[in-house]
Amino acid sequence: MSLSIELNQGHVAPLGASVLADGVNFAVYAPLAKQLYVCLFDSSGHTEVLKLAMNNNEGGIWSLYIAPLAAGTLYGYRADGDYQPKKGLFFNSQKLLIDPYAKDLFGEFTWSERHYGQMPIGTLSTVNNAIDIPKSKVVQLLPYQGKKPQHSWGKTVIYECHVKGATARHPTIPAQLQGTYLGLSHPSFIEHLRSLGITTLELLPVHSFISEQFLTAKGLQNYWGYNTLNFFTPHKEYLVTDEIAEFQQMVTKLHEAGIEVILDVVYNHTAEAGSDGPILSWRGLNNLGYYRTVTDNPAVYINDTGCGNTLNIDDPFSLKMVLDSLRYWVEIMGVDGFRFDLATILGRTAHGFSQAHSFLQAINQDPILSQIKLIAEPWDIGPGGYQLGAFPAPWREWNDKYRDVVRRFWQGQNNMLAELAKRLHGSFDLFEHNHRGPLNSINFITSHDGFTLTDLVSYEQKHNEANGEQNRDGHSANYSFNCGFEGFTDDAKITTLRLQQQKNLLLTLLLSKGVPMLSSGSEMGHSQGGNNNAYCQNNRTGWLAWKDSQRSHSLTRFIDDVLSIRKQYCVFKHSVFLHDTDKRFAVNWYTEQSNAMQESDWHDGSKQFLMYSLQDTQLNTALLIILNASDVAVKCQLPALDGDLRWRLALSSVAQAELKNKEQFEVAAQSSWVFTGNLEDQGHG
Repeated sequence: MSLSIELNQGHVAPLGASVLADGVNFAVYAPLAKQLYVCLFDSSGHTEVLKLAMNNNEGGIWSLYIAPLAAGTLYGYRADGDYQPKKGLFFNSQKLLIDPYAKDLFGEFTWSERHYGQMPIGTLSTVNNAIDIPKSKVVQLLPYQGKKPQHSWGKTVIYECHVKGATARHPTIPAQLQGTYLGLSHPSFIEHLRSLGITTLELLPVHSFISEQFLTAKGLQNYWGYNTLNFFTPHKEYLVTDEIAEFQQMVTKLHEAGIEVILDVVYNHTAEAGSDGPILSWRGLNNLGYYRTVTDNPAVYINDTGCGNTLNIDDPFSLKMVLDSLRYWVEIMGVDGFRFDLATILGRTAHGFSQAHSFLQAINQDPILSQIKLIAEPWDIGPGGYQLGAFPAPWREWNDKYRDVVRRFWQGQNNMLAELAKRLHGSFDLFEHNHRGPLNSINFITSHDGFTLTDLVSYEQKHNEANGEQNRDGHSANYSFNCGFEGFTDDAKITTLRLQQQKNLLLTLLLSKGVPMLSSGSEMGHSQGGNNNAYCQNNRTGWLAWKDSQRSHSLTRFIDDVLSIRKQYCVFKHSVFLHDTDKRFAVNWYTEQSNAMQESDWHDGSKQFLMYSLQDTQLNTALLIILNASDVAVKCQLPALDGDLRWRLALSSVAQAELKNKEQFEVAAQSSWVFTGNLEDQGHG
């Protein structure tokens, strides 16, 4: 690196490292620091070549312009100032800090005592940590140029998956692409998504992350990625050539196939953990701004996330960082939206959750972010943290009440019909109060967190021993059922029932009002051996087990069949709730004898049978859905249809199902059925 360089004041915006003319501008926010330094490294990342003092500007932003300098430069920051943990100050110039706005990172992160501010406890650490921390890297990417699919919510079908786990074992994807961004955009995987009817891919965290130290000590890894090291950099384990432009390439290929990309993002906490955690980036620059601390005791972090720290979105520059990160992933990387982990955090003030929080208002008025897909996981573990239904438009929300009610119904619990009906028709009790509709509900049965669909019908107890926590981790209330045997069995009767129950759950999900989300592997019988918290299983437990011809799997075909029916009926696309006053559309609920459901029927706790029709009088079409969670067959009378309409059996979870009697038939135990009715169907078929 040349030692003949030009330095000047630099610009305060944008934050981070920006290539300008023949040099690079550095800007970082550290209002309580006494001095900031840019440290430049050689191309190996091992040798610190220069340590240059930055200039302090109004507002607490430090800047420096260095020329000649170009993209590819490796750097980090050091901050001088007071190290007083009891006052919430962690300045220590021996700690090389990752730029919070770094767009790329170089080198591996290694846990060591060098990252800690005190070692041993009570003694200020004077050990340089540069050898064990990735270097920030100057990059210059062009804005995303591709055309985005922009699917309406009414047509959206989400597939949640892990970048590595989705293709790590795919037999027709080249080995070097398996488990990577480019693996997701390989024609084989795209064809699989299209064959399912998927419109939108939701990826588990791809922001650069690290494994927690307690995991590495046990020989495990953070597989899911909910432990962010940087909010702008793609996780580099999923690259083939170490070039972050591969992420853009993936998005482009998926968009060309008509598939959107949503990212699961973690703006609620960081990898720096509690106040006794490592100094990696934010803590060493502006601890009191980036993290929530107890008002009269800044040494103590508020831990509404359960991960040691909570990002302080009330701080203007923390808020700015999150918004800048979101815009970067949309404008530069090309993504179509975000699912926000523990999203209640983002609406928290010192007094609790507020729909009027500055973050939610900023999103709503932002010309870019207000136009993308926004999904909240509407809970955290703090006081008043459960906020399902409380987010404002245009937010969508993960609906765990939908998940639990549908599971409990097919588990065979009593007293479920009334609430099940609400969930099937968009959960109006949760969303209509603030002028939102059924499409604000993200419906799901399983997700990355919990049992897979196959395990849901194969295990009644969690089996998380491989996580190294004596099976204490993970949820205990799973509303699962093993169909008569715990775990794997080759008993034909049990395996047939398990397949039928998976189809029951899928049919219910895909023919409910709301936006359906499938967890990856649901279409191929993926099992995690009963592990319902596989966050640290970066192995075959978490990787999908593909077959050579996955299209032939009965669950894959079944999902395709159900979604084909869903797409034919506009009732699933409505953005507002339909009530009895609507003259065009009708929802009718029936008893087994085809009589209208009465109040006494809804409150009969022993009933485990539900039949209902959705009719469009203008288009003269109708859909009849029958759900029987009972362990005995039910004799059923089909309701009459007006005019020339006739019912035709379209689909059933029962293998080789057929309708032999045109008016009455026996609904098998633990089964689901779909009938279509229109002018073209002149019989039962």
